[in-house]
Amino acid sequence: MEKEKRDYRAHVLGFPYPCQGHINPMLQFCKRLAFKGLKATLVTTFFISKSMQMELDSIEVQTISDGYDEGGFVQAESIEAYLTRFKEVGSQTLTDLIKKQNCSGHPVNCLVYDPFMPWALDVAKQFGLLGAPFFTQSCAVNSIYNHVHQGVLKVPVSDSIISIPGLPPLEVMDRPSLISVSASYPAYTTMVLNQFSNVENADWILANSFNELESEVVEWMTKRLPTPLLTIGPAVPSMYLDKRVAGDKDYGLNLFKPDKGSCMNWLDKRAARSVVYVSFGSMAALSAEQIEEIAWGLRRSNTYFLWVLRSDQDDKLPGEFLMETAEKGLIVRWCSQLEVLAREAIGCFITHCGWNSTLEALSTGVAMVGMPQWTDQTTNAKLVMDVWRIGVRARPDDKGIVSREEVERCIVEVMEGERGKQIKKNAIKWKNLAREAVDEGGSSDKNIDGFIAKLVSLKCDCLRK
Repeated sequence: MEKEKRDYRAHVLGFPYPCQGHINPMLQFCKRLAFKGLKATLVTTFFISKSMQMELDSIEVQTISDGYDEGGFVQAESIEAYLTRFKEVGSQTLTDLIKKQNCSGHPVNCLVYDPFMPWALDVAKQFGLLGAPFFTQSCAVNSIYNHVHQGVLKVPVSDSIISIPGLPPLEVMDRPSLISVSASYPAYTTMVLNQFSNVENADWILANSFNELESEVVEWMTKRLPTPLLTIGPAVPSMYLDKRVAGDKDYGLNLFKPDKGSCMNWLDKRAARSVVYVSFGSMAALSAEQIEEIAWGLRRSNTYFLWVLRSDQDDKLPGEFLMETAEKGLIVRWCSQLEVLAREAIGCFITHCGWNSTLEALSTGVAMVGMPQWTDQTTNAKLVMDVWRIGVRARPDDKGIVSREEVERCIVEVMEGERGKQIKKNAIKWKNLAREAVDEGGSSDKNIDGFIAKLVSLKCDCLRK
C-alpha cells in the first residue's frame, strides 16, 4: 500500500522483447529509474511470466499477450508467424494495459520499448506518450544495421572488407551474421533492420553501452540519427558497478533456476584466477562435435573449469569426459553469471560474446575467450580482441568448428601467456571505466538524469495545460 501512495516523479513502462538477453538490461534500466524516484513497470508476455523466477521490490511487472500464451515463439510455426501475430495481438493488449495503468492513479508518461518491436512506439503515440527505443546491442552493431537500413550497405554485404566510421575494417567474419548470410534468417534480418523504421518519431534513443567504451561510434551516430542518442549502460546490477542502488545484487529474474549453492561453494575452494568459466547463454545450441572439442580442449589445458551446460545439451558430452575431469571441473545447468564472474577464482570466460555477457565480463574485469556463433556476437568478438583488447578470439576451422587444440591455445594464452597479462590489465581498466560511467556524475548517470529531467518537465507541462 505504501508503494501505491508514493508521489512518483513520472511513470515509465519498460517493454523488452521477450527473451532473457533483452529482458535483463531493460529490467536494470527500470531499477535505475526507480532509484531516481520514478515509477517503473516492466511489461512482459504471459508465457514468459510463467517461467520467470522473480525477486523484485522496486518495480512492478505487468503482462500482456503476444498471441501465443502457451508457448511463446516456440508455439508459432515460424518466427515470421510469431512476429506478425505479436504485432497484431501485442498492439491491442499493450493498448489495454496503458489504459488500465492510466486509471490506476499513476498514468503512464513514457514507453521505453525494445526496437525489435517498433510498433510499440505507434501505440505510445496514440496516447500522446513520450517514447524511447532501448537498444540492447552495442552501438557498433547498431551503427552497422543503420548503414544497411539507410541503403549505404546492401544485404547480403558481400564486400571482403567494409569500413564503418569509428570501427576498424571489418572482414566477413567480423560482421553481424544476419547481414552476411541474410538468406538463412530473413525474418531476423528484417527485424534488426526495422529497428530504425520510425526512430524519427521517438523522443530519445537509449543504448546499453557507455560513451567511453564506444566513443567514436557514439559521436558519429549522435550527429546523424534524427533523435538524441543517450548511452545509459552498462545495464547490470549496481552491486557490480557503483553500489548505489541498495539491494540490487542480481537481475532478480531468471528463466532458468540457478544452481547457486554447489557452484559458489566449489568456486570458493579454488585459487585466485585459476578457473575457466564456460557459458554460451540461454539460447545457443552448439553441435555435438563442437561440445566435444570444447570438452577435450578443457581437458588438454589441465585447468579447473566451471561449465554451464543446459540439460538439453549435456547428452552431447563425451561419455568418458566426466570421469577424466572429475577432479578438475564442475558442470551445472544454470548459474548466476555475474556472481560467478565476480568471484576471485575466475581467470577467464569462454563465451559466445553476446552483448550482455560481454558487458558482464567487462564490468567484473574478467578476460575473455570469444567463440561467437551468430548475430552480433561476431562483431563483439572483434571488438573484444582488437579494440578493447580484453580477450582473444578462437579461430574456427573450415567447417566452422573450434578445435580442441585451439581451445587449449586460447586458454593458455589468456591464463598464462605474456599477452594474457596485458589482457588482464586492460580488463581492469575497462571495469573501472564502466563503474565510473554509472556512478554519480558519470557519463551514463548524467544521461539518465537528463532523460528524467526532460520527462518530468514535459509531464509538468502537460499537467499545466
